[in-house]
Amino acid sequence: MNAPELLTRRRELKDHELVDVVARPGLRYEKRPATRPDGSVAPGLYNAWITLDNPEQYNSYTTDMVKGVILAFRAASNARDVNCVVFTGAGDKAFCTGGNTKEYAEYYAGHPQEYRQYMRLFNDMVSAILACDKPVICRVNGMRIGGGQEIGMACDFSVAQDLARFGQAGPKHGSAPIGGATDFLPVMVGAERAMVACVLCEPFSAHRAYQMGVLTDIVPALKVDGRFIANPLVETQRAYDEFGRLLYGEFKSGPAAREAKAVIAAGTVDLSLLDAKVEELCAKMLLTFPDCMTKTLEELRKPKLDAWNRNKENSRAWLALNMVTEARAGFTAFNEGPKNDREVDFVLLRQKLAADESWVGPMHDAIQPKKP
Repeated sequence: MNAPELLTRRRELKDHELVDVVARPGLRYEKRPATRPDGSVAPGLYNAWITLDNPEQYNSYTTDMVKGVILAFRAASNARDVNCVVFTGAGDKAFCTGGNTKEYAEYYAGHPQEYRQYMRLFNDMVSAILACDKPVICRVNGMRIGGGQEIGMACDFSVAQDLARFGQAGPKHGSAPIGGATDFLPVMVGAERAMVACVLCEPFSAHRAYQMGVLTDIVPALKVDGRFIANPLVETQRAYDEFGRLLYGEFKSGPAAREAKAVIAAGTVDLSLLDAKVEELCAKMLLTFPDCMTKTLEELRKPKLDAWNRNKENSRAWLALNMVTEARAGFTAFNEGPKNDREVDFVLLRQKLAADESWVGPMHDAIQPKKP
């Protein structure tokens, strides 16, 4: 056989997948045609879309969904015809709000060995994102809170619609944000801002997230009278306070907040600009050497990976044991408490602990929110 024949002969390709079917309940995996920057389709090339599909529970991930994410990222990483991975959620309310608190409260609470096994899957999910051979774009279609924020920060790029909210939930709901937030945030935004985000658990706007350096880009999603407008809850004009600090003010109460919420209620959410921005980013990466890009990703991921790999097993062990005490109380409160009161009585808890009351006994029930 001569040289030209050797070059043109197609060989049988090996299958490197672990399973034949990637999809799991609550998780969608699909390949969409890749486009060039001018919008034309690049035949035979695709972008893999991994979608958390549990919108009734704000795309919080169940055990089955976590398994699906692991398999989907492996499939996208192995796919010879995939350019980029887009990680997103169904609908326009949430990318992901973290672990499914109903499952946590009703199955894992009080069972540390079971939760330890679950956290092995969670760790593998984060590691699958960080080890993907393709660039990963988090398409932030809505809230990115708690564990959702953590898996979002594991991605290489994040593009958000500007009504989205960001933040951690750990110490407010019986956990610690050690599924990635305490590893990634100091690297991404610095120690002080990481401290504020992880300890105080106060949600912040997409505009603030962009200013902090958590996002690649933001686009408007609210349409009023047929045109897009910026999130009216955020004062987007560049301004400074009396100390010279750059302000991105957010209306949280009072007449301005009520007026902004009325504007939002009267408008509609349209994610077409978000999709266009994601496609634009995918198209830019299409015009790169694939192996050079993968090596660049690997090098730039190292600060996050170093922190993650150093801490993930200790974190898994602590989170499992915490399911006997504070996590059990916090997830039960969130799952069973009234809609406007889903936190334990923190002051009463601290008082009882100061009085040396044991978790094994009536204390758990005493600190739960009271139903009307």
